Amino acid sequence: MNFDAEVHVQLLHESQKIKDSLREKVSASEGSSNLHDSDYCSCHTAQAQYQLPSTKSEMLHDAPIAGIMYDKSLDPDIRSLRQTILYGLKGISAYGHQARELGYCSDQVDSFYITALESLTDDRLTVEELIRMTMRTGETAIEVMKVLDEANTSVYGNPSPHTVNVHIRKGPFIIVSGHDLKDLEMLLQQTEGTGINIYTHGEMLPSHGYEGLKKYPHLVGNFGGAWQDQQKQFDGIPGCILMTTNCLMRPRESYKDRIYSTNVVGWEGVKYIPKKTDGTKDFSEIIRHSLELGGFTQDVEPHEILVGFGHHATLSYADKIVQAVESGKLRHFFLIGGCDGARPGRNYYTDFAQLVPKNCMILTLACGKYRFNKLDFGEVAGLPRLLDVGQCNDVYSAIRIATTLADAFNTDVNGLPLSLIISWYEQKAVADLLALLSLGIRNIYLGPELPAFLSPNVLQYLVDTFHLRKITNPEDDIKTCLKQNVQA
Repeated sequence: MNFDAEVHVQLLHESQKIKDSLREKVSASEGSSNLHDSDYCSCHTAQAQYQLPSTKSEMLHDAPIAGIMYDKSLDPDIRSLRQTILYGLKGISAYGHQARELGYCSDQVDSFYITALESLTDDRLTVEELIRMTMRTGETAIEVMKVLDEANTSVYGNPSPHTVNVHIRKGPFIIVSGHDLKDLEMLLQQTEGTGINIYTHGEMLPSHGYEGLKKYPHLVGNFGGAWQDQQKQFDGIPGCILMTTNCLMRPRESYKDRIYSTNVVGWEGVKYIPKKTDGTKDFSEIIRHSLELGGFTQDVEPHEILVGFGHHATLSYADKIVQAVESGKLRHFFLIGGCDGARPGRNYYTDFAQLVPKNCMILTLACGKYRFNKLDFGEVAGLPRLLDVGQCNDVYSAIRIATTLADAFNTDVNGLPLSLIISWYEQKAVADLLALLSLGIRNIYLGPELPAFLSPNVLQYLVDTFHLRKITNPEDDIKTCLKQNVQA
């Protein structure tokens, strides 16, 4: 996410140039025999005809046009579905950007961007047609996560179980936050032999599971918790922070001079590290700055947690897991994860994890894991009770794990003793949810609140079709979940 207004102005001007070029091509087509008067053309919509003003102040004056509630006459269910598709599309594009940084993309996904955006401006589409487009958005989310999984694992290897120290070590340091593994790799390469310790933060924690990254001995641990705690945890620290993708909050003055951004992240007044024409980046400034600040003055007694249970690692234990379920040693699986946030109600996920019976296994992913990932859950049937599957895009790994286990039990995912307890916050979480729904997965528990952009009718459709549930309290929800058994 980028909060630098000037960057947005620049991007908007670039988008207008692209639009102008497309208009010329469409005009040429309209002048040929390719289009007829009766043909529908999205080029005639208000969105396509809009001409961007030249100045920032004029853009701000026009900004309400893009507001969700600008067209007050729009059917609320149409509006709701359009916003659901749009938020899902933003999540898909975020995952697609990460994959492209590693040289991977999907023609199917790239084509869907155009198809989905066009559907948002097509007033002929009915609620039923937009529901189908919403499910297609979920299918595309699965495809882009598959591509990103291929990118990450092809470049850095399959994640494997690895312990990570979550306490600090003496010496200069740089904290890397966001999601982009390529940025982390380049920084690790450029800091070799400098004496600088590299810590991951937030969604970068799963990086420690990849062989291509954990091979660097100065990748020493993970700092802090989820994104919403950064202002407090970065306050006055004697080191530097590099923000790669997402999750940047307004920096406090106590560390604004030592936080750097790169990739698609930015904030006015925060130093930005650009990509060079050859695709590399020069991190020399943040490296010098880190050495000047000196870092932590003493070690803290290590505290280690376990990461690295992507689909490849987890499914290597598939036979053992199946035997444990069939013997009754392993009763139930809970996937507890998603996006974390600062508002009240999210302690539900901590309480829920702590109440999970000891003969059950917890899988977790995304930054929601920070609500409980430093607790000791012990083992069940000779396996860790808490398996960290990875980042938010590793919903794909969770799907792979669930479908493989379902095949082993000759059932489908809904027939497994599996409950999904999901926290949501932003557009990637919407893409993840739509991915699960597009597979027909039912009885998902969602919270702390249900998305406000879901109209009553759209929400009722999701409840009726997928049995989507709002979380209530951990005690009652666990009781309901544990009524599930393997269903052939």
